[in-house]
Amino acid sequence: MKRFEGGVSSKTPTATRHTNSGEANSFGVTDYVVFTLMLGASACIGVYFAWVDRRKKSSGNFLTGGRTLTALPVSMSLTASTMSAIAVLSNPAEVYRFGAIFGLFCISYFLGAVITSEIFLPVFYRLGFTSTYEYLELRFNKTIRLLGTGIFLFQMVS
Repeated sequence: MKRFEGGVSSKTPTATRHTNSGEANSFGVTDYVVFTLMLGASACIGVYFAWVDRRKKSSGNFLTGGRTLTALPVSMSLTASTMSAIAVLSNPAEVYRFGAIFGLFCISYFLGAVITSEIFLPVFYRLGFTSTYEYLELRFNKTIRLLGTGIFLFQMVS
């Protein structure tokens, strides 16, 4: 006959009884301090650069960083802006569930990035554009620019 102690079967001696006090689901004092310091540091950096560059009113200068940045910060910024938190969390699960076939997506993404950087970016750079949508308006018209913007927004939402 099996004997039960404290709600745990003697068959599984390593199992322990856990109570959920809710502490893991809430912020503590340390969490609030770290979160506040991180937001404060980000705000201070933004205010500093806004103050230093307050006389430069050009949106193109703001979007391109005055064209003085090296490849590393630009690539890190582009990577951070194109990767969502959902993608970071779901990609390992996708590989686990469906296998390494997901690697083909990574290869095609890499090839697309290389082709874009070698063919399209030099054209946009020479023309002084800050976005693809400016090129669409110059090449076609404002309707095509708005259509491109709408398609991009739809793709990002869905």
